[in-house]
Amino acid sequence: MKHQLQAVDGLRSRAAAMGLDLPPQAARDLIRFEELLRGEALPRGFVSASDAPRLLERHILDSLRAVRAVEPEDRSSVDLGSGAGLPGLVLALALPGLDVRLVEPMRRRAGFLELVVERLGIRNARVLVGRAEDLGRLVAAGAEPAADLCTARALGPLERCAALARPILRPGGRLVWFAGAGWSAGALPAGARVLVPGGLESGGPLVIMARQ
Repeated sequence: MKHQLQAVDGLRSRAAAMGLDLPPQAARDLIRFEELLRGEALPRGFVSASDAPRLLERHILDSLRAVRAVEPEDRSSVDLGSGAGLPGLVLALALPGLDVRLVEPMRRRAGFLELVVERLGIRNARVLVGRAEDLGRLVAAGAEPAADLCTARALGPLERCAALARPILRPGGRLVWFAGAGWSAGALPAGARVLVPGGLESGGPLVIMARQ
C-alpha cells in the first residue's frame, strides 16, 4: 500500500512538472494501467521488452503529453492504431469527460485493450476492431460520429496519419501526431503547429494539424 501511494504521488509530481494537474484517482488508474502493461502487454510483445525498466517514462508520461493538446470544448477522440492503448487509454484515464475510441486492427491487441477497459472500469473508452479506413467509412455513412481529435503515436509519417484522420475528424478537428525524438519540423503542412510540452527528457514534439 505504501509503495502504491508513493507511486501515485510520484506520478502526480511528474505530471505537475509537465504542467498537468492529474487527479489522484486518475493517477491510481494510470499506475494500474502500467501494471497491466508490464504483466500482460510485455509478455505478448505489444510493448518492447527493452522498455520494461522505463514503462512509466517511455509510455505513460510520454502519452500524457497529449493532454495539453485537448481543448475544453473537445468531447471525442479517436486513437489511430491504438496498439497497447498508448496514448488512447492514457487520455481516457486522465480525462474522464473525453469519449475515446480505440481503433486497432489486430485482434490480439484489441483483446488487450478490452481487458484493460474491463479491469479498470473505463467507461469513456471503447474498442473498435478494424482499420482507421473502416472507421472513416462509418463516419461518412453516419454510423459513427466524427471526432474532435485523432491521436497517432508510432503509427507512421505525418502525411499518412493526416490522410487517415481526415475522414474521421469533424471540420476543424485536429490530428495530434507524436513526432520522434530526432524529428525536424522543416516545412510544416498548412494548418499545423508544434507543441513542445516540458517535463520530459525524452520524446519529440507533438504536431497538431487541423482539418481544413
